[in-house]
Amino acid sequence: MKDCIFCKIIKGNLPCYKTYEDGRFIAFLDIRPLTKGNCLVIPKKHYRWTWDVDNFGEYFEVAKKVGLAAKKAFKAKWICFLTLGFEVPHAHIRVIPRYDNDLHDEVISLDRKENFSKIQMQDIAKNIKKNLRD
Repeated sequence: MKDCIFCKIIKGNLPCYKTYEDGRFIAFLDIRPLTKGNCLVIPKKHYRWTWDVDNFGEYFEVAKKVGLAAKKAFKAKWICFLTLGFEVPHAHIRVIPRYDNDLHDEVISLDRKENFSKIQMQDIAKNIKKNLRD
């Protein structure tokens, strides 16, 4: 899809803070993070919805791997996985580490965003990569 922002990231036409990549999927920090370590996991091939992705189980296994790495890196209490799909018309799983004192209660609010500097975002991505399990 020519105007898809995620396809542009995959092609390297737009920068991202990459946390994971293999032959089929890529994960990167959300530029409007809901919490520290909030990543988006997307297929490299353009699909509109998460349920359209071939090998759906493998897709969620990648999200789990990224989530557990973020949980370990930042000592999160738990991880949420969110698949609304309205913001960008490219399949994506939001991986959201949760903390006792984050900006959200039981219900995640997409309006409550954290603010991190470029240096902090680079360090967050680096720490997630360092904690990936094979």
